[in-house]
Amino acid sequence: MSTPLPTVLFVDDEERIVRSLRMLFRGRCEVLATTSGEEAVRWVRERRVHVIVSDQRMPGMDGVSVLRAVARHSPATMRILLTGYADMDAVTASVNDGEIFRFIEKPWDAQQLIGVVNQAAAIAMREFAAPARAAAPVDLEKSAARVLVLDGDGDGSIALQVRDLLPRAITVHEATSLEAALDILADEDIAVMIAELTSAGGDVAASLKELKRLRPSLLAIVISPLRDSRVVIGLINEGQIFRFLLRPPVKELLRRGLIAALERHAEMRSVVELQHRHLVEAPREAHASLSGRLAQVWQRLRNSTRGRVARTG
Repeated sequence: MSTPLPTVLFVDDEERIVRSLRMLFRGRCEVLATTSGEEAVRWVRERRVHVIVSDQRMPGMDGVSVLRAVARHSPATMRILLTGYADMDAVTASVNDGEIFRFIEKPWDAQQLIGVVNQAAAIAMREFAAPARAAAPVDLEKSAARVLVLDGDGDGSIALQVRDLLPRAITVHEATSLEAALDILADEDIAVMIAELTSAGGDVAASLKELKRLRPSLLAIVISPLRDSRVVIGLINEGQIFRFLLRPPVKELLRRGLIAALERHAEMRSVVELQHRHLVEAPREAHASLSGRLAQVWQRLRNSTRGRVARTG
C-alpha cells in the first residue's frame, strides 16, 4: 500500500511563479496553488494542508499575514516564507508572528527548496497522524521553569526586566559572557534563553545555532540593536529562534514572547514529537576555532546534554 502524498500549498501573486512551483513539485506531493492569500487561508480552514509556502509581497494579504492566520487555524501546518525581498520588518514578523520553519529567498535553488519542503512535510505528516494529545495547561505561577539571560552589557537591565515580568516561581539566571552562559546551561535545565546579540563576548549567533542542534526544546529570544535581516534569516533557518526583538525591547512584546516561549517549552516537554518542528539547517559557515577554555565549556555542555537525554530516554 503506497504512502499518501503530503499536501503542499503554494501562494504567490505571480502566475508564472505558481506555474513553476507546480511543475517543480508535480508527482512529489499533492499541489495546491493560488495567487490569493485569502483563498489560501480558506483552503487551510477547509482541508488538511501539511505545508504552506507563501510569497511575502502580495497585494491585499501579505505573506506574513497569511502564515499568521494559518498558524492560528492549523498549528500543525508547517510554514515557509518564500520571497525575493529580505525586508527586515517582514523577516522579523515572520518569526514573531508566523513562527516560520524556514525563510527561502528568490530565486530559489530547486534542490534546496525540494529538500526543505520534503523535510517540513515529513514533520507535518507525523504530527497530523499522531493521536490528538492536548498539552497540559501551564500555571506559570507554580512553574519550576528556568530562564537564562545573556546580557553582555553587564548592566543587568534585561535580566531586571525579565524578573519583573515573570512570576517569582520561575528562576532567572543571568550571565554577562558566552562562557558563563554555557556553564549555566551545562548545570541547569534551561527552558528559555534571552540573548543580547551584539555585545556579549564570543560568537553568540553561532552559539545559538549550535545550542538548538543540541537541545531542540530550548527556546531562544534574541534581542539586538541592529536591523540586519541577513543575521535574522540565518538565526531562523539555522537556529529556529522563537522571537526577535529590537533593543531596547518593548516591555509588552518581551512579556508576550516570554509567556509564549514558556508555554511552548512545556508543550514540547509533554508532547515530545513537537520537537521535530525545531529541526535546523546545517550551518552555512564553519564556526571559528574556539579558545581552549571555551572549547572545554562546550564539551562539558555536550556531555551534560547526552547525560540528560540518557536519563529521560
